[in-house]
Amino acid sequence: MDGTTHPEGPFKTITSRGVTVPRDPAVMTPKLRRMLRLDRYEVKECDAALRCIRQGDTVVELGGGIGYISTLIAKKRAVAAVHSFEANPHLIAFHEQMHEANDVTSVTTHHAILAARKGKPQPFYVREDFTASSLEPEITGKPVASVEEVEVRGLNATMNELKPDVLICDIEGAEADLLPHLKYTGLRAAVIELHPQWIGAEGVRAVFDAMHAAGLAYFPRWSNQKVVCFRREWPLK
Repeated sequence: MDGTTHPEGPFKTITSRGVTVPRDPAVMTPKLRRMLRLDRYEVKECDAALRCIRQGDTVVELGGGIGYISTLIAKKRAVAAVHSFEANPHLIAFHEQMHEANDVTSVTTHHAILAARKGKPQPFYVREDFTASSLEPEITGKPVASVEEVEVRGLNATMNELKPDVLICDIEGAEADLLPHLKYTGLRAAVIELHPQWIGAEGVRAVFDAMHAAGLAYFPRWSNQKVVCFRREWPLK
């Protein structure tokens, strides 16, 4: 439902699953507002993340979007830290609005891309439908609004530095290219949103193989269609 004007800014708010979301018109499309009001925004990914994450966990989120999932995690679970990586520069300020509106202090937003190794900045294609923004220069029916240069950090160097317990990954098809490079074995669980329409069967196999190599097994009970859960250990009953 609609809330009151946020005390630190001009935007009214929407409340979704206990998260206060500023109604910034630069971000809040009619479709997004509707999904938030119905508590249906990224519902499969949110449910899987909340099942995986425990008190005191450190979480790395790849593809932070509007900052909703990182804020939800911080509010619903007493995590040590959430490190949210988002490539779209137009969403970084909105992350800060989200965290401020919800009195969240355990989330750090990183404006960066993770790759096999640290490198020169890469072009990131911001689309008119910002939810489809990605490293891919062409997606049918998804016109590009701008091309931005984004810092590239090394995947394993970052993971070894932050030492996450849980990985959440929703990076619009780049999961098939990135995750096979993962060498970090400290994860207890991972939530991956697959994009089979872009990565195909070979890409899906690459993601599963990467998780298995990291010591994690597919956990069907917490998975839901394209959102798949992996755990280091899980009960047989």
